[in-house]
Amino acid sequence: MPLYHQYKLRDWIVGVWKVDETLEQLCSMFHHFSIYENDFKRFSAEKRKKEWLAVRVLLKELCGEEKKISYYPSGKPYLEDGSAYVSFSHTNGYVAVALHPSSEVGVDIEQYGTRVQRLASRFIREDEKESLAAGDEIYALLLHWSAKETMYKLMDNVAVDFIDHLRIFPFIPQKSGSFDACEYRSGKECQFRIYYDTHPDYVLTFACLE
Repeated sequence: MPLYHQYKLRDWIVGVWKVDETLEQLCSMFHHFSIYENDFKRFSAEKRKKEWLAVRVLLKELCGEEKKISYYPSGKPYLEDGSAYVSFSHTNGYVAVALHPSSEVGVDIEQYGTRVQRLASRFIREDEKESLAAGDEIYALLLHWSAKETMYKLMDNVAVDFIDHLRIFPFIPQKSGSFDACEYRSGKECQFRIYYDTHPDYVLTFACLE
């Protein structure tokens, strides 16, 4: 399907694509699929192939042309032509891509579901529990988890503990909006403004280093 949702904040952009195409349909959306073919062949599972292709289809839609993604040794993605900073994420049936022309960017998308309640002890701090009582607990938990994934991508540091090093400040979850967060890993206590959107199928969070 075409671009499912698009968010624009000043000079950066985030897109969400609902993946309901076949592999053949996704491949046919490229003018120069040959630039991806060798990397694509590394995957065997159809679900993983679809996610991989859909990210690049969405990237093409947002940029207006096909772009090659490479990876730093840490696993962080970058555009080979250096035209923008990029981040992407996928969950069941959806992919998200964020682009910024001059700043590091992070995005995360998480499928809506109750499993997050069983995992809360792994990422929720005591000083974050206030926000969980301010609305739908599942959405609140998913927003905390997703926001910390977004922060983790921005920090590009593998040694990050989601409880000790990342904090979401109290907020009342709405359908969409923003909230503040902070990291304690770098020693600088960097602040983040996390933007979010909720959907019956997923939650989406995104941020950039400003």
